[in-house]
Amino acid sequence: MDTGFIIEKFILVAVIFGISLVVAMYSTYAERKVAAFLQDRLGPDRAGPFGILQPLADGVKMFMKEEIIPTAANKFLFIAGPGLALLCACIGTAVIPWGSPMEIGGKLVPLQVADINVGVLYIFGVVSLGVYGVMIGGWASNNKYSLLSAIRAASQNISYEIAMGLSIIALLLMTNTLSLKTIVEQQHGFNWNAWYQPLGFLIFMICSFAETNRAPFDLPECETELIGGYHTEYSSMKLGFYLFAEYINMFVSSAVMATLYFGGYNYPGMDYMATLLGPTWAPLFGVAILFLKIVCFIFFFMWVRWTIPRFRYDQLMNLGWKVLIPLAIANIIVTGIVIAFVEKF
Repeated sequence: MDTGFIIEKFILVAVIFGISLVVAMYSTYAERKVAAFLQDRLGPDRAGPFGILQPLADGVKMFMKEEIIPTAANKFLFIAGPGLALLCACIGTAVIPWGSPMEIGGKLVPLQVADINVGVLYIFGVVSLGVYGVMIGGWASNNKYSLLSAIRAASQNISYEIAMGLSIIALLLMTNTLSLKTIVEQQHGFNWNAWYQPLGFLIFMICSFAETNRAPFDLPECETELIGGYHTEYSSMKLGFYLFAEYINMFVSSAVMATLYFGGYNYPGMDYMATLLGPTWAPLFGVAILFLKIVCFIFFFMWVRWTIPRFRYDQLMNLGWKVLIPLAIANIIVTGIVIAFVEKF
């Protein structure tokens, strides 16, 4: 195998992993600042200018705190749970095309770790595995509140994954591919899928809130009933892993929504920018555009959390099974009829 290819992929993986961790770290800061803004407060403002060093202080605090493992817990699974949650959150970034191929030293370097022809299925597989980290952590803690939380998380994820998968089927009918790279290339310029699949995007976005356990679907972490949820017994960096996993999942979900429905790195006037900036800098501008879309989605996640109260559990299940799944099936039928009509006439 080409050594240059291995080095190139290794550097790309390291950069994406580093960016994911930095985004997760500063998402905690952004969350507190957004909450403060919406509640007419200041938020963190003592660690550095405007509190910009607060995430670093929180990270040091997590590392320095005492490591506590309950005596009745299953020690191996108790440690494995947060590790699995973080691992599943991070590997979802592997198939996302972060930009168009970039020219470095006369060679085109793809800004995507792996362009597999079943990228959409890979994302769904990784998302499905993520719930095991929550389940293992909740069960291994030997705490009834943690176990209840883990059961809630599993039920919620299974329920909303069905609607999420059905919402994607309508998009796949239009694109005829499971490759994320091909889906992005089909949205060149301003030809975004969101204009053709608004209902599918809405269903996918609502399910993303449920999959990432974000309000108003944060029933697994409901403090009023379950103390802290599946990570009640966790402390130090194992608790930090769970918190990081949630924010990385939010980052990946935002990237997937931007990729599938909002053109990924595509933007109006990109052909003009390609001639203006050249093959080296134009792709980086596309990466910046993609990250701008991701930041907008992350802000929306936070805005919803601090605006809308959480659902009751029966409302959560009713919305998933009685509203979103029928709507997703109806969307598939309508999309199929429209595509058949267009192809015939």
